[in-house]
Parts: sequence; C-alpha cells; structure tokens
Amino acid sequence: MKNLIAFVAALLFSMAAACAMAQPAFPSKPIRLLVGFEPGGPLDTQARIIAQKITQTAGMQVVVENRPGADSIIASDLVARSVPDGHTLILISAGHTMNPNFVKQLPYHPYNDFTPIAQVASAPFILVVHPSLPVQTTQDFIRYAKERPGQLNYGSTGTGSTLMLAMELFNVMAGITMTHVPYKGGAPATADLIAGRTQVMMNNVVSTLQNARAGKLRALAVTAPQRSASAPELPPVSDTLPGYDVEAWYGIIAPKGLPTPIAARLNAEVAKALAQADVRERFVALGLQPVGGSPEQFANLIQRELKKWAKVVADRGIAQE
Repeated sequence: MKNLIAFVAALLFSMAAACAMAQPAFPSKPIRLLVGFEPGGPLDTQARIIAQKITQTAGMQVVVENRPGADSIIASDLVARSVPDGHTLILISAGHTMNPNFVKQLPYHPYNDFTPIAQVASAPFILVVHPSLPVQTTQDFIRYAKERPGQLNYGSTGTGSTLMLAMELFNVMAGITMTHVPYKGGAPATADLIAGRTQVMMNNVVSTLQNARAGKLRALAVTAPQRSASAPELPPVSDTLPGYDVEAWYGIIAPKGLPTPIAARLNAEVAKALAQADVRERFVALGLQPVGGSPEQFANLIQRELKKWAKVVADRGIAQE
C-alpha cells in the first residue's frame, strides 16, 4: 500500500510538472497595448504612461499601438479576435459600454468577448453653464430649465458620446428637456458654450476649471457621487439628484479566454504602476484618479455600465444621428 501511494504521488507530481512545462513563458514577446484613438488624446496619454512604467519595472516590454477609427470599435474588434495569450491588450473607456446602443451590428460583445484586467483611472465631469444664465447651483439650473422646456441647448462631443449620455441621464432624473447639439470634439463644443451658442454641457475637469476660473464659464457641480480633489469647492450633482453618478473611466481588457494566471500577473503589474508616485502625479495633473482594483471589480463595473446606458438610451428614445 505504501508503494502504491508513493507511486500515485510521484505520478501526480510528474503530471503537474509536465503541465507547468507545457505552459509557454509569459511574456514571450513584446505586449501590444492598443488604443482606439489618435495619439495625443487622454487614452493615448494614459496608455503611454502605464506602458512606460511597466516596461521599466516589470521586465515586460509594453508597446502602445494606435488603431484609431469608429470610436475604438476597430481596435476592440482586433483584440477580440486575437490569441488570448496576454500579448494583445487594449485600453478602453466608458464609450466601450455605450457603443452597443448606437452600432446595430457590433462585431463583438463588449463583455462576453473579453477578459477584464484592471480599471486604470476615473474622472468626474463638471456640469457647466454659460455665465449669462441666472443660476448658481444645480437646483437653480433645474428650476430654470423646467421653466423653458426644449429652449436650452446643450453641447456634447457627439451622439452616443459619454458627455451626451451623461446629460441625457441628468435630463431623465431632473425631469427636464433640452436640445442636443453634437460636435466633433470637446474643443468646438466648449468654444460654442463660451460664445453662448449653447447654454450648458457636461465637460472634463481640466478644461472646465481653466475657463471657469477665467470667468468664461460657470461650474455648478461634479458628476461623481463625491467631491473631486481637483475641484473640492464643487458639490456633487447627486446632492440635488440622489443616485446620479457618471464618471469617465478607463481600463485594460484582453481577449476572451485569457488564462487566469496571466490575467492576475497583468493586473498586478498595472496595480504596481499605478501605485508609483510619479504615475499618480501625472494622472492627477490630467484630472484623473488612479484606480486599480481586481479584474472582478472591473468586470462588475463594465456590466453595470452596459445596463445603465442601455436603459438611458431606451428611456430617452435616442437614435443614432
């Protein structure tokens, strides 16, 4: 009996060793971190900060690759079709969970066809108005808008964008109606708000604070459920509309079927990079809050966001323009 037990133990050990030897080394080549937008934007900047830090500290060569087009759908599709070996990743934004509502035949499922690795960062938006409006608070603005149904124009970075849906959720919860004016980017949308051609928008922290402090715009509130370190003087919209919670978020995903040990290794390296003081400082300067967290936490965020934006689109009857 003792000989049999020893034989079985030796056999199991040999099988485990063989399995371990069969697993290819990771990484065995440079890791591609795709960005679905042109160089120089917020996703590209974050990707390059993370890639540089991981390359410096983890013994992994991470190379950022820009594959712009179709609101990151082209790049996401490439990743979804890639071999799930950890060598092809993509940095996505909240738009990843909004695209299904505006593209009838999305070539992948935004959750089922990917493996979440880690959330990288988040950032609130700011509810901002033209200074000619006689409002000082979110409550003032809602009252003002209710007295003028359909008369106020709000700008966004385009139909289906985070800024548009953030405002549409605001409209639903506040019980108001405004006219949407889409722009091809934040710069022209902000310029028209400053000029008074639109009256309100949700906008990013850095641009809004610069213009508000120069007296060109009036900031009312942040869209996150808590005050922002970048603008601690601004209360959350949720103080007036309980439950309102919209943030820009960014995270890394891989193809479906990525082995758990590789996902865990990548998650750990992202967390280490985000914990570095110089990385955190650079993120804060961009108006971002480094996040990190487990793959499971990021997966839960993606699922919540998919459900939330599908409901907003359905409630408002929004169609692609």
